[in-house]
Amino acid sequence: MTTTAETTPIRPGLTETLRGLRNHGDVVLALILWMLVPFQAAAWLIYGEAGASDLKWEALSLPLLAVVVPLTLRYGDAIRPNAESIASLGLAANMAVFTVGAFAWERDGLVTGVVSGSLFALGAIGITLIYGILKFGHFAHGDSMMLSAYLAFMFLTGSIAGEAQNHDVQILPFNTRDLPGAADDIWRFSFGYSLLVAMGLTALVMAVLLIGLDRAVYGPLRRRGSGIVTYSIASLGLALVIRSLMLIFWGSDPRFYSPGIRRSTELPFQIHILYDQIFILGMAFAMMAALYLLLYRTKLGKSMRAMSDNADLSRICGINTERTVMWTWAISGAFVAIAGVMLGLQTQLRPELGFIILLPLFASAILGGVGSPQGALVGGLLIGIVQETSVTSGLVDPGYKFSVAAIVLIVILLVRPRGLFGRSQ
Repeated sequence: MTTTAETTPIRPGLTETLRGLRNHGDVVLALILWMLVPFQAAAWLIYGEAGASDLKWEALSLPLLAVVVPLTLRYGDAIRPNAESIASLGLAANMAVFTVGAFAWERDGLVTGVVSGSLFALGAIGITLIYGILKFGHFAHGDSMMLSAYLAFMFLTGSIAGEAQNHDVQILPFNTRDLPGAADDIWRFSFGYSLLVAMGLTALVMAVLLIGLDRAVYGPLRRRGSGIVTYSIASLGLALVIRSLMLIFWGSDPRFYSPGIRRSTELPFQIHILYDQIFILGMAFAMMAALYLLLYRTKLGKSMRAMSDNADLSRICGINTERTVMWTWAISGAFVAIAGVMLGLQTQLRPELGFIILLPLFASAILGGVGSPQGALVGGLLIGIVQETSVTSGLVDPGYKFSVAAIVLIVILLVRPRGLFGRSQ
C-alpha cells in the first residue's frame, strides 16, 4: 500500500497579490511615502504631548500595509507612469513635515542641524563641483576637510605632535597668535582674528595641494582615459594617505581651537545658539553667495558650467579645459579648507572624523543632485536637520547619528536617483 504526500498549493489570490506588488515596486514606494506624511505628523503630535517614550513605531507597518497593498493592486497601472514624480512629492512632503515638527518641539536640535548642515553643504559643494567637471566621486574629500582643520591648527599654534604625549613641537618660526592683538576675542566669539588668518592661509595651501594632487594623480589617469572605478580607487588611496599623515604629525588625541566654555545667546522662539555657530552660519552662506556669483556672473563660471554639460564640445568651442579643471580644484580646495576649519570650530579635531563625515557629505550631494551647487546647499541642510533632530528627539542613539545619512541616501536613491535638483539624462 502506497501513500502520496498531500501538498497545499499557494492560493492563486496570494500569488497574484505578490506578483502585482513585485511589478509595481515604484508605486508601492510612492504610496508608502505619502502614507508616512500623516503618520509622521501624528507621531510629532504624540511626541510633543507625551515624549518619545509613548511612540510605538513598530505599530506603523500594519496600517501602512493595510492601505498600500489594496491601493497598489487597484490603481497601480494608473499610477505607475507618474510614480517617480508622486514619490518625489511625497519625499518633499515628509521633509517639510519633519522640519515643521522639529521647529515646534525640537528647536535646539533644529538649530544644531542647520549649523551641521551648512558644514555638510560646504563640503558637498566641493564634491559636486569635482563631479560636475571631472565626473567622479572624490572619496578623499572628508579627509581633506580634516587635513584643512589640522593645517589651520598648525598655523594657529605653529606646532605638531611631539614624541611624548601632550608635548607638542614647534615647527614654524611664527604663528598667527603672535600677530598684534590676534589672540583677543572678536565680539563674543571664542576666537580672535588669528583663526581667520589661519583659515585664509589654509585655503591657499589646500588650493595648491589639490591642484598638485590633480597634476600628480588624477591628471595622468585623465590622459589615459581611465574609468570611474580607477578614479575612485585612487581617491580612496589618497584618503588613507592623508589620514595616516594626520596621525603621524598630530597624533590621535583630540585638539581644540579654543578650549573652554563658549558663550551662547537666546533667539526668539526660545532658540539657543552659540555665538560661534552664528559665525559658522554666516560664513557658510557668504561662501554660497560667492560661489553663485562666480558660477553665474563670471567668464570662469560660464566655462565651468559649459564643461559640466559637455567637456568635448567645450574643448571644440575654444574653452581651455585644463585651466578650467585647475580652477575647479582650486575652488574646491578653498571650500574644503573653510569647511574643515568651521568643522573644527564646531567640534574637536580628530583624524578619523574625516572618514566619519564622508557619508553625510555624499548623501548631501546626492540628495540635492550631483552636479548642482544649489542642490548641495539644500541637501546639506536637510541631512543636518534630519540627523541632529533624530538624535535629540530620542529616535536614534547618538552613537548611530551618522547612520541617518545612510538611510536618507538609500531612500533618495530609490525614489529619485538624480536628486532633488538633478537633471534627467
